[in-house]
Amino acid sequence: MSAQGTAAVAGKTMGTPKGAWTVTFLLFLFMLVNFADKIVVGLAGVPIMADLNLQPEQFGLLGSSFFFLFSISAIVVGFIVNKVPTRWVLLALAVVWALAQFPMVGTVSFTTFLICRIVLGAGEGPAFSVAAHAIYKWFPDEKRTLPTAILSQGSAFGVILAVPALNWIIVNHSWHYAFGALGVVGLMWVCAWLAFGQEGPLEDTQALAATQPKIPYLRLLTSRTFLGCVIATFGAYWALSLGLTWFTPFIVKGLGFTQSQAGFVSILPWVFGATIVILTGWISQVMNARGYTTRISRGVLGSVPLIIGGLILATMPHVQGAGLQIALLVVGSGLCGAIYVVCPPMLGEFTPTSQRGAILAIYGALYTLSGIIAPNVMGAVIQRSGSMLDGYMTGFTINAAVMVGSGLLGLLLLWPNTERARLTGSEAPQAAPLKSAVSAT
Repeated sequence: MSAQGTAAVAGKTMGTPKGAWTVTFLLFLFMLVNFADKIVVGLAGVPIMADLNLQPEQFGLLGSSFFFLFSISAIVVGFIVNKVPTRWVLLALAVVWALAQFPMVGTVSFTTFLICRIVLGAGEGPAFSVAAHAIYKWFPDEKRTLPTAILSQGSAFGVILAVPALNWIIVNHSWHYAFGALGVVGLMWVCAWLAFGQEGPLEDTQALAATQPKIPYLRLLTSRTFLGCVIATFGAYWALSLGLTWFTPFIVKGLGFTQSQAGFVSILPWVFGATIVILTGWISQVMNARGYTTRISRGVLGSVPLIIGGLILATMPHVQGAGLQIALLVVGSGLCGAIYVVCPPMLGEFTPTSQRGAILAIYGALYTLSGIIAPNVMGAVIQRSGSMLDGYMTGFTINAAVMVGSGLLGLLLLWPNTERARLTGSEAPQAAPLKSAVSAT
């Protein structure tokens, strides 16, 4: 049995190690701060554009700048956590986030703002992959989907909890102070992690690197499930990056809501998305326990909502009424959340533990490239359209097409239950006859 398999068996024998859920909660808060940092530019988009005299294309560039070093940093740090304890890497990332916020508290130029967002993106690029790698040191494979869902919920709650507070600061004080508040919160998390953060006991990455057989990175990166995860999540992240940058400006300038009203409306996609993520994690884990192949319990379960969400979003330009348009946008984009829950565990199924940190990071680096493209595309479309509302609708139609296409490719490519056998030549895991037949359809 491989070292990875031994760890899993040990996890079953010992149960969940003491402290696993404490670390999971701290990393949930880690992702909460991460997404609050992301959302603040979109939430304060209208006053930022007014104060800095920005055109839509410039604001689109500001939204995209966050991702300029995002992918490069994710890959570099991903290889680092193959050898360095995740506890210290997570600490360093959070310090960078906090310090990158403070320059915006005072008068700031567009160039300084741009540089700070680039630095923040470099610090936040590796966040989810490193956090997932850290959690997987606490849970065996069959118990990883629910902790992954909780980790993913940090993003939703980062918006649900932060938006009302940050919007209150923006409306009653200034958008500058919203950035300062995030810097303080980031430093508070650093203190909590120093006090309670620990390295997981189920896996010793350095020991496994010396004893566990490795699979060439080229084979891992060209496997169909890895490609399927990247493509499917690319489409989901297109919608997410538009939500981070353009959702609130769309509510205010496109539909005519006030900034105060927009603060409430802006949390709706994240509330719905949070529900989808938790349900997906729970359903996936129940299906695994009942013997379904991970082709069904992870691959199909993650891809189908992405396709349905894109089809719903595609109807948005063809209906009348701000309420109905917002509802379609909320449901269509919220369904994307399912793919974030299932892809990291799928990659963990066939990636050796000593290589998992790098593979998760490269996966994150590739799918988040849509964060560079999507805000710029939306900004360019709005600036060149006859009316601002028409521009938004065209941008959301492009989003819908990307989601449907990426979801269909994900449905075709995601076969994690047989991927390890193809990569190592070992016998594929057997499923119950009925459920195996279902998975082949």
